[in-house]
Amino acid sequence: MIRTGGYVGIAFLIFAESGLLFGIFLPGDSLLFAAGLLSSNGTLAILPLTLFVAAAAIIGDSVGYWFGANVGVNFFSRKDSFFFKREYLRRTERFYENYGGRAVILARFVPIVRTIAPILAGIGSMTYKKFLFFNIIGGCLWGAGMVLLGYTLGSLLPNSEHYVLPLSLVIIIVSFFPILFNIIRGKRAI
Repeated sequence: MIRTGGYVGIAFLIFAESGLLFGIFLPGDSLLFAAGLLSSNGTLAILPLTLFVAAAAIIGDSVGYWFGANVGVNFFSRKDSFFFKREYLRRTERFYENYGGRAVILARFVPIVRTIAPILAGIGSMTYKKFLFFNIIGGCLWGAGMVLLGYTLGSLLPNSEHYVLPLSLVIIIVSFFPILFNIIRGKRAI
């Protein structure tokens, strides 16, 4: 997938995972790690890869924010239903008032959450200026960080291209730890 899609294909997948709801199921962490790993052997150049990825992540989150601010709020103007309640909007607004910047940055590192967080930031009436500031930090830390992690490991590990699949699986498993931890912690509290 990385060789076929190249920079544009990788950037599109990162954009989709960050900014489009259907992207919730895309393999962001493992894709970036594998792309970095393969770039260590010359498959892709590290600088353009890092720039494409960071830009795609930032633009994707901005699209998610726009969707939340312009479309998502409309869901809450309807009567309360099982899924949509005005109280959820108020909670989201309070959450982003208290933890907005940290939430935008940390959400990048948690699958599923990274797709929903920018939408909720838009719904939660976080200003775009504030969102964009933290979006740029998070997009660079996550996008460039995952690529550079793969690149560094690939540079240290001889014949690293043979380990792309097992290392990607480890990245997928590790990236779901925060979600599993919160599920387990939530069941203990009951």
